Amino acid sequence: MDCCLSYTNPRFPTPPAAAPARRPPISLGLRATRLIVVSSASSKSKCDFGGLNAPLEPRTPAGRLLSGVCLDDRGGFHAASRRELERLAVQRDEAAARLQLSLGSDEACLHRRIAEFRHHECQDAVEDVMYMLIYYEFSEMGVNLVPPLSKCAYNGRLEIWPSKDWELESIHSAEVLQMVREHLRAVAGCRANSNVTDSWATTEVQRFRLCEMYAASILYGYFLKTASLRYQLERGLDLSSSHYGLAGRGQHPVSEMFAAGSSYIAHGRVSSPRSAPASPVSYPLQNKPESLRFYMMGFDHESIQMCAKPKSKEAVNLLERHTSALFGDEETGLLETDDVLTTSFASLKRFLLEAVAFGSFLWNAENFVSDVYMLEEN
Repeated sequence: MDCCLSYTNPRFPTPPAAAPARRPPISLGLRATRLIVVSSASSKSKCDFGGLNAPLEPRTPAGRLLSGVCLDDRGGFHAASRRELERLAVQRDEAAARLQLSLGSDEACLHRRIAEFRHHECQDAVEDVMYMLIYYEFSEMGVNLVPPLSKCAYNGRLEIWPSKDWELESIHSAEVLQMVREHLRAVAGCRANSNVTDSWATTEVQRFRLCEMYAASILYGYFLKTASLRYQLERGLDLSSSHYGLAGRGQHPVSEMFAAGSSYIAHGRVSSPRSAPASPVSYPLQNKPESLRFYMMGFDHESIQMCAKPKSKEAVNLLERHTSALFGDEETGLLETDDVLTTSFASLKRFLLEAVAFGSFLWNAENFVSDVYMLEEN
């Protein structure tokens, strides 16, 4: 006998009822959504989310405003995002200016506290803006972010449907897509051309390990975006340049360096890799790299870390919040749990493709925001 758990997120809220005993479902306040978790007699379950949904809920007025714009005026979404960023920049800068003017006066302590409060308030709002920018890119593809696992996994079984693999792969060039598929194979054993039987074969994975793979895949997507743009920039340099590429020949394929994942999770928090200065290497002009793959083969470990590291603290905070909301235990909020999930390789592939796309969109959002609002360097 099938059982289902569903929730709705109405566009026009009704008057508040009595306080619920459990935390309300997380949504972005957009169109009516429904999450269905089905358990059949064969013990197979399906996570089917047919509307617009995301693990994080906007926690600031700026985020809530943009979630409404995303629904009612998609054509004006980026203009509205820019206006919000400009407003936040003015608020933060005005508070900092008043602090400078008050130095040496009796009111300096008060203005310092106001400036610190405004800084943190604006940082939270900017993270919401970045998240909505990422969410907008997913919604443009018609892809819904996977809901929190506490609301999606049923009796230890996690299945994600529809897969949306084609949409999630379509954002990459053919060369980058091949490297993404190699990453999926290295991280989770997902084969690019597996048959239906292999795709729906089941595997068991600890929730914490799945979180590691998801976080590492986000950073891999961010890395691919950084490396691709750097490659395009350096190919456009004058041919007389004596330096091309970053560092000496790497000993391992880049995808394998993201496979472990454990270096990106520390004590229940997502951590970005530490960076080190990259030393340029001279390539003979006749051996100038002609492909992104060959270019990336010149990366050493430090260069890979540099390209995979988000440039701003806001981006790191957002990555941590998103991952915690997605994987955190509903009661304790902790990521480090011993839960074991049963899932198919098809669902695992869909899960990690979303993470790679999230990393690419995180780079885009960070770049969009930094044009208007000065982010805090990571």
